[in-house]
Amino acid sequence: MSSEAALLVEAADFAARKHRDQRRKDPEQTPYINHPIGVARILTHEAGVTDVAVLQAALLHDTVEDTDTTLEELEKHFGPEVRLIVDEVTDDKELPRLERKRLQVENAPHSSRGAKLVKLADKLYNLRDLNRRTPKGWSEQRVQEYFEWAAQVVKGLQGTSPQMEGALQKLFQERGLSLGEQGETKNVVKTSA
Repeated sequence: MSSEAALLVEAADFAARKHRDQRRKDPEQTPYINHPIGVARILTHEAGVTDVAVLQAALLHDTVEDTDTTLEELEKHFGPEVRLIVDEVTDDKELPRLERKRLQVENAPHSSRGAKLVKLADKLYNLRDLNRRTPKGWSEQRVQEYFEWAAQVVKGLQGTSPQMEGALQKLFQERGLSLGEQGETKNVVKTSA
């Protein structure tokens, strides 16, 4: 299997099997696999990304964080480049939530280009999803706090994809947020979002 299409289908199949019993938090409880597929679609259709390793990483970006998948398993099946990108975008679930959120903000500017692309598409997908439907158990305040925190992460990813950054800026402006000239946003890392 060497064709790019085959490599992408293999990653989608792997992710679908790993996420098979998971659902999104939206009221419809949509299948979780819709999320990584949507992230990969944003990369291809909106950002013009054609790098197969980045697209595979997008499809696989939550497998280590949210399933029993290991980084070693990803490297065995998809190679070291995909492993590295997924590793960069994976939160350490052993850390408290607020520390994980703080680290996302802190680490964003130092990520590889591939990881930044996946992270931008992930944030764009999640924010659009939040605008479409409030997740079960989330208040409007929690949604707003998530937007504010996401703006801090995106600030560190600037200069990676004008298309995705423009779409994110529009979403932030609709919420009364702006990255501004220096990317200044309200500091909300200590919130419960």
